[in-house]
Amino acid sequence: MRYIDEATIAGVLRMQDLIPVMRHAMIDFSRGQVVQPTRRFFGVPSHGGFFASMPAGGANALGAKLVSVYPGNAEKQLHTHMAVIVLFRPETGEPMAIMDGRLITEMRTAAVTAAYVDAVAAAKAKTLAVLGAGTQGSSHVHALRQVRKFSDIRIWNRTPGRAEKLAAEVGGRATSCEEAVRDAEVVVVATAAAEPVLDGRWLRPGAKVASVGWSGANGAELDAATRSNVVIVDSREGALAESGNVRRFNAQIYAELGEVLDGSRPVDPRATVVFDSIGMACQDIAAAMLAYGKLTA
Repeated sequence: MRYIDEATIAGVLRMQDLIPVMRHAMIDFSRGQVVQPTRRFFGVPSHGGFFASMPAGGANALGAKLVSVYPGNAEKQLHTHMAVIVLFRPETGEPMAIMDGRLITEMRTAAVTAAYVDAVAAAKAKTLAVLGAGTQGSSHVHALRQVRKFSDIRIWNRTPGRAEKLAAEVGGRATSCEEAVRDAEVVVVATAAAEPVLDGRWLRPGAKVASVGWSGANGAELDAATRSNVVIVDSREGALAESGNVRRFNAQIYAELGEVLDGSRPVDPRATVVFDSIGMACQDIAAAMLAYGKLTA
């Protein structure tokens, strides 16, 4: 069985290939074509982290991810999410590969958001606000540029220097949190905040929001006003069990993303829409299979 490191994965995994794979993975999940138990996770309170196991399987992919989430790593100049993914041959159950899962997690999260934005945002959307200038903030700018041509990219981070650095890298501008969100057509919230950083009163009518940060089942980076809009989740079961954004404010779930993508639960283009993304094993396994297929082709 082969071990595949991050550098090797980085050499073959491309966002333009990953976005359509994530779109199909979400549709397959919502159509019941994927078996995916709710992930099992527990806290590591002595070190302020979490550890989770995430299995999933279907006709074309089978595997599991083990992932650690340590929000405090950002202060140590370390990645907050680290993981390994194990792939098995779905036809026989034979182990195929062990893969570093950090980059796959980073890229698939942003690729899923891009699939969402491509489905619900105006084709001519030009303004993007990113709250959080860490790994996911950067990855989301790259992914969303695959589906929309943003001419105004606004970056906010609780540490202004990090916002300025990312803004310089992506050709955007560092702003206050409120200034970033006001009038933005697309808003990405990618923080480790346990309390809301986004005030829903700042949102323009019809804004499309994606929340990808996670700080535990009771932490929330979005406020009640934001959650009062049309709410889409990646998994109903997962969101009800793990999403503080949903649980704390009793948010009413309109649809899973897969239902929106396949047209069975259409979204009014004029609606303000909020996508709550907690991350799913089927996304990881599909992304890992994409990389593995490229390496073995």
